[in-house]
Amino acid sequence: APRRGRIELADGGTFFLDEVGELKASLQAKLLRVLEERSFERLGGSQLVEVDVRWVAATHRDLRAMVREGTFREDLYHRLAVFPIRLPPLRERRDDIVPLARALVAELSAAAGRTPPRLDEALEQQLREESWPGNVRELYNVIECAVLFCQGCLIDADDVQLPGEPAVEEGVESFRDAKARMVECFERNYIERMLAVSAGNVTRAASAAHKNRRAFFALMRKHAIAPEQFRLDRGQGH
Repeated sequence: APRRGRIELADGGTFFLDEVGELKASLQAKLLRVLEERSFERLGGSQLVEVDVRWVAATHRDLRAMVREGTFREDLYHRLAVFPIRLPPLRERRDDIVPLARALVAELSAAAGRTPPRLDEALEQQLREESWPGNVRELYNVIECAVLFCQGCLIDADDVQLPGEPAVEEGVESFRDAKARMVECFERNYIERMLAVSAGNVTRAASAAHKNRRAFFALMRKHAIAPEQFRLDRGQGH
């Protein structure tokens, strides 16, 4: 049966191109053709498929500079930059930082199957004062680590590694790094043990761990653990 690709699935809707500046030259040419002709041929097919798609592209790169350097097609740039919108960096919209951080705490806690902890007021002020060169992605990483480290109902400075904090002396492991390493090791060993006793059945393993299946899967993906290896081991009597 014909397989519908992403562009065909977006017919009548919106196609979002994230980090469009990373597209290889060969893909830039193909994308330009779709934008100009509003149609394409399926891989291995000969029939022309017409699509009506609203295109939205985002990038952290300076595409005009890339055009001057010859790494991004000028014709594709003009096709995409019909209505450019500049999103100010996080350091220019500091009032957004704490609401974003709180929303991320809620989202990441839900994925981990736990009650969302609160952010300490002093920590919230620190978050506002950071420069955040990596913008929301950097804030996401900081909050993700904080949710992992936090053992109670409050996230404070001890749970957070802010980007502006001084580096630890070379050869000396900080308390936070040691804690992170131990947590990582515990998580991996625990998930593997639960899968081993459940013969690779993820639903039973999650139930035994008192975690919802989605949160358990998230931990498996984080540590690149596949349930198949435990089914195979159980089948061979190991």
